[in-house]
Amino acid sequence: MFDQEKAMAEAIARHDAEFPKESTGPAGPGSEAGTQRTRLNAYKHGLTGQIHLLTAAEQTAFDAHCKSICEALAPVGALEIDIAQAIAEDRWRLKRARAIETGIFAAGQQGLLGFNPGNPSVGTTEDPAQLVIEDTLIQARTWLAKNDNFLLLALYEQRINRTIERNMAELRTLRAERKAARDQALEEALLLCQLAQSKGEKYDPVADFPPELLGTDSVFSPAAITGLVARTQRLNEARDYAKTRVNPNSGRQMPAAA
Repeated sequence: MFDQEKAMAEAIARHDAEFPKESTGPAGPGSEAGTQRTRLNAYKHGLTGQIHLLTAAEQTAFDAHCKSICEALAPVGALEIDIAQAIAEDRWRLKRARAIETGIFAAGQQGLLGFNPGNPSVGTTEDPAQLVIEDTLIQARTWLAKNDNFLLLALYEQRINRTIERNMAELRTLRAERKAARDQALEEALLLCQLAQSKGEKYDPVADFPPELLGTDSVFSPAAITGLVARTQRLNEARDYAKTRVNPNSGRQMPAAA
């Protein structure tokens, strides 16, 4: 009986023996220490990466940066928190791009880009005015030597800025929707509280509004609602008085406001 699997295995073995596989590149490190040294060889700038590769000190700075940005944006709910974190991370990328640009210019000043800042074509001097000229020439040479890098950095910054703008717009939309829903719920709570008071009853908003709204805003507590109703009533009396200028104590009408 013909054994198909055995025949295929024998054919593959004959092919491998006749055409041995050739190495397509240098062999990787053989030790764990070597692996650790070379594992980030392909890592360049991290501006577009989805995984953050940071040292311990960078991680501390990154966490502090994201925490401060998120606190400033004050997101509420999982979706807003996620958008705020994305904004914080993108702003960190912008800082990194600026640091890379500054580093390239610093490398040019230190003569690490293939030309010597102190060569005769540039010259050296103690004259402050001439030193400014030399620095300008060095920056120009650095720009010419690394022009592609600077253009790439500018492209990355534009894309990152556009992403930040889109996320900020989405965050503002979510915040506006949340505020509108909150204001409507608060207006309804005040009306319901006034109705309960007119009937001699106490009002508790727990029965009328979802717990996720009540749990995030202390203004929906029974005491806060009652206080807002009293304040609203006083404001209405004050507005009526401002229009009629009638002193409730003397009954004498005062001149109306111009």
